[in-house]
Amino acid sequence: MKRQDVETLQAEGKAFATHLIRNPARSGEWIAFFQLNTGRSFFLIDEHDEVESFPQLDRLVEVLQRLGIKLAEIHF
Repeated sequence: MKRQDVETLQAEGKAFATHLIRNPARSGEWIAFFQLNTGRSFFLIDEHDEVESFPQLDRLVEVLQRLGIKLAEIHF
């Protein structure tokens, strides 16, 4: 799911859970995982349709805050 899609869901008031997890491909980096109430799930992806990965958890949190995310669960 691209950043714009996350913003759209937020604006529409659609419910979804946000999880921050370590990137399985690069264990030193973090990715965002969204789980919709319909049971579907998505990763945050960039403009090239690749999963966005962040070397610092703080940076990922900043991005999510700008997108309007108020609550996220962190998985260590």
